[in-house]
Amino acid sequence: MITERTRVCIVGGGPAGVMLGLLLARGGIDVIVLEKHADFFRDFRGDTVHPSTLNVIDQLGLRAEFDAIPHAPLHTLDAVIDGVRVHAIDFGSLPAPNRFVTLMPQWDLLDMLAGAARRHPTFRLLMGADVTGTITEGGRIVGVEAQTSDGALRVEADLTIGADGRGSTVRNSLGLVAVEYGVPIDVAWFRIPRPVDPLPDTLIWGSPTAMLVTIPRPGYLQCGMLIPKGSFDSIRAVGIEGFRARIAAAAPRLAGVARELASFEDVKLLSVQIDRLRRWWRPGALCIGDAAHAMSPIFGVGINYAVQDAVAAANLLIPVLNHPAAPPAAIDRALGALQRRRALPTALMQRIQRIAHGVIGSGGGLHLLHNPPTRRERMVMRVAIPTARPILARIVGYGFRPERIRSGARP
Repeated sequence: MITERTRVCIVGGGPAGVMLGLLLARGGIDVIVLEKHADFFRDFRGDTVHPSTLNVIDQLGLRAEFDAIPHAPLHTLDAVIDGVRVHAIDFGSLPAPNRFVTLMPQWDLLDMLAGAARRHPTFRLLMGADVTGTITEGGRIVGVEAQTSDGALRVEADLTIGADGRGSTVRNSLGLVAVEYGVPIDVAWFRIPRPVDPLPDTLIWGSPTAMLVTIPRPGYLQCGMLIPKGSFDSIRAVGIEGFRARIAAAAPRLAGVARELASFEDVKLLSVQIDRLRRWWRPGALCIGDAAHAMSPIFGVGINYAVQDAVAAANLLIPVLNHPAAPPAAIDRALGALQRRRALPTALMQRIQRIAHGVIGSGGGLHLLHNPPTRRERMVMRVAIPTARPILARIVGYGFRPERIRSGARP
């Protein structure tokens, strides 16, 4: 067995893990990040980068690198409901310069962050390292064990971070219990070509029988069909023609390109869940991101809340970890402080997501507007939606309690 020693071991190379690894390394902390896959390429990972995350990227001095990666800025978030286009959210009311969300494949974002982290000698990223469990000594977590292509690996650490997603091995190994909130939908994830005729960027298409999310990427649309939870097998049984019909029902303008979807081999199931740990930490170990709180895809906040966790963790931990003689109790106090800081913002956003799921229902369809809209619906669109736009822009763009990097986490 190979044994490594580090100050902090982070399990999971997603947005929370790589961002925290970068921040700790910039703060002079020795850190190892373990990612079980050989690369970052996973098509079902979230793409939405919000103003809160763009502000962090600006603080890190990485904006030029970020802008060099192909991405699709959206200054408004539009929905088409029963053929009626609704300009639901306008980020123009937010402070400059980041008055938009942008859609960037998550693997590109992670490659950029990992590249920046590798420029620091205290950072190591080990790909293909599948963590099997944590190591406990005297009631304290002191590292993890993993399997790699070179055999068994033991990483000893003063602090172990579980950033390994909603199926977290670290969370399970620590025996941490999550409160689960029922979500009535799943998402069937696929891609189709962009239509030949230009199509305005639209995130949500809804009809009384189907709902579809479309994420613009260079040359194609990454799509998510909302379906009732547990219904994927029955939808597959109907056949690909029936699935294409669901796409056309939600977004008639995509009916032509939907024919390019050859079979269900090109459709992946994303199980949607919302949960939150009662306690995020044990002595010597902490969970952040989806490992601490699985978020719904609603509003695309998952990446951004993971990044906010990472920034808050770095702000609290770097001053402690930079003292080699800091007692374990001091580290644990920082872990407790992290949960106290991030638990309420997470709970508030999850509450809003659950309200939105109550409106969406089981994902079988959505009937909010007539076409043409009734007089009452026109009044709502003219008065209520413009009033709500800046509030929604603030909540979606920043979430609750957005974090900024403190000086100790910068060069």
